[in-house]
Amino acid sequence: MVGVQGAQGDSYAERQKVVDMALTRDFKQTIVERVKRDPAFARELLNEAATLFLNGETDAARLVLRDLVNATVGFEELAAKTRRPAKSLHRMLSQRGNPTMDNLAAILNVIRSKLHVDLQTRTIRAA
Repeated sequence: MVGVQGAQGDSYAERQKVVDMALTRDFKQTIVERVKRDPAFARELLNEAATLFLNGETDAARLVLRDLVNATVGFEELAAKTRRPAKSLHRMLSQRGNPTMDNLAAILNVIRSKLHVDLQTRTIRAA
């Protein structure tokens, strides 16, 4: 919502009028569309999620992983492939989620398989 204050008008109410406008596209929809048309972007999101997890930034990692699930397999297919309820998977990848290592490995494996990639880790000297 964009507020228009102090605009020219006949009354104070008109000057305070709030105009509803779509300023940007929905972020989640933008991610979904980009992942579908750009496999390299999808791979980088997976890489980012894994790196965030390994570096202890689990809150951000879960949210990136959730967006990647939505853009690739969806939670229903993920549930079928991991044999875990979709509602539980949603909770695991929420901001307050806490997936076990087994669940995280299962989720990453499904996405890795969907993207036709392997995950490798390497250590680098911290800055």
